Amino acid sequence: MTGLTYGGLYIFGAFFVQYTLLMVEAACGYLNMGLMNSVYMQIGVIMIMGLAAKNAILIVEFAKARVDAGMEPVKATIEAAGLRLRPILMTSLAFIIGCLPLALASGAGAAARNSMGTAVVGGMFFATCMGVFLIPVLYVIVIWITAKLRGNKDTETQMVK
Repeated sequence: MTGLTYGGLYIFGAFFVQYTLLMVEAACGYLNMGLMNSVYMQIGVIMIMGLAAKNAILIVEFAKARVDAGMEPVKATIEAAGLRLRPILMTSLAFIIGCLPLALASGAGAAARNSMGTAVVGGMFFATCMGVFLIPVLYVIVIWITAKLRGNKDTETQMVK
């Protein structure tokens, strides 16, 4: 689906790297908190993957529109990341704050809520921090590699400037 949306499967690589790092972060968070892998944790990770993809798509969509309009890829990506930073942070922080009661729950059935809450709060924090910096860099790298493979000298020259 991502490949069809952006005209090639190469963009999916940028998202896949973020997904992989998100899984590692979720595992580290669980080991650190002494929690076990559960269905609730996996549901939380799937939720985070959707929100992380949404954040990445916001940046890539704006950058791709600017590149298609003739802007240099690096400048277009920096501008897109800057324009979309506030909406991404607002959405992510609202989600994290809204899920804090899950992570801090106590009482009957709290283990399930703690499990999902820990995955969601920690994963979203990590996905936001890494996504804001990682996705623009990966997008530029993917454009550069694609230009090199296709032999597009104009894009390569723009990338070096």
